[in-house]
Order: sequence, then C-alpha cells, then structure tokens
Amino acid sequence: MSPKSNFPGSRDERQDERYLCFSYRERVGARMTTGNHEGEVGMSSQRVSGTAVQRTIAVLGSAVFFVVAPCTLAGLVPWSITGWQLRPPFLGLELTRGIGAIMILAGVPGLVDAFARFALQGLGTPAPIAPPRNLVVTGLYRYVRNPIYVALVAIILGQAVLMGDWRLIVYGALWWLVFHVAVVAYEEPTLEQTFGKEYEAFRAAVPRWIPRMTPWRSK
Repeated sequence: MSPKSNFPGSRDERQDERYLCFSYRERVGARMTTGNHEGEVGMSSQRVSGTAVQRTIAVLGSAVFFVVAPCTLAGLVPWSITGWQLRPPFLGLELTRGIGAIMILAGVPGLVDAFARFALQGLGTPAPIAPPRNLVVTGLYRYVRNPIYVALVAIILGQAVLMGDWRLIVYGALWWLVFHVAVVAYEEPTLEQTFGKEYEAFRAAVPRWIPRMTPWRSK
C-alpha cells in the first residue's frame, strides 16, 4: 500500500466512502422494493377475498330468489291451475305433448344457467334489490338479452302444450306482457345508466326476445 493512502482524503478512502454509500443505497432500495411488492400482494389478496365474499353472497341470494320467484311462477302456480292433469292434446295430436316436453327441458337448464351467471360473473342476483355489479354477456346472453324471462315463459307454455290446457297459455302470455313492460320501462334504462356504452353495444347486437342464430362476441 502506498504511504499516501494513510493520509485523510486519499484516493483509497474516497473509493471506500463511495462504495459504502452505494451499498447503503442498494439496501434501502431493496427494502423499499420489497415493501412495495408486499403492499401490492396484500392489496391483491384483499381484492380476491372481497370478490369471493361478494360471489358467495350473490350465490346465496340468487338461490333464495330462484326458489321464491321462478319456482313459484313456473311451478307452483301452474300446478295450482291444472293439477298437472293431462287433458286432450291440442289439435287432437299427441305429438304436441312432445313439443311441450321439449320446451320444458330446454327452459329449465337455460333458467338455471342464467341465474348462475348472474351470481358467479355478475356478482349479483336477478332481483332488483340486489342487481349485478358486472354486465353479464356470456352463455345464453350471447343470443338473447333476457334469457331468464324467455326460459320462464317457455316452461309455462311448455306445460300448457304438454297438458293441453289453454289456461296456461293465457297465464304465460300475461307474464310475458308483464316482463316486456318491466324490461322496457325499468330494466333497460337502468342498465344503460349503470353500464353505459358497454350495455349500448350489447343491446344493439343482441335481440330482446327472439334469439340470434349465432352467438354475439363482445370486443
């Protein structure tokens, strides 16, 4: 070592000081980076946990509403009207009963699927008091904007055709009229106000009642 290195302010001392400062800044920066990463992970975990809670509440709420509304409208009331007793088939053709059975078999799974998507994807329920947080545009919603109402009417009219009972035809037609008024007067304006352009694009591409032949794909 050169003798000059022992004097204050020598080149070696200055290099040591620069090294110590650089090491300190590295350690501080590493701690800050680690702290920021931990904070982001914590916030992400909270968001995931909050979404899981919302989804659980939505599933329970949708299940309760399913029992109260669709099971009553499309099950209990038709049973109280007809006793589920077969009458002579429409037009005297037993084939019509098969058409009615197909309508019921198509409507029930469609209804269940639409309810499930409200809860799992929309994080809400079909009930106006607990609407979805997200606009649901998957599944049957790619074909028709109101698959729940379409499925309910299909189940009611399917029972009418299966049992040959005109009273259920009238009952189903009245409920379709109620659904139509509710959709036009309340649901569509509310969805447009809530979801804005996202709903406008959905409404422009997907029919209200008559399903599309091909599924709509949102951009």
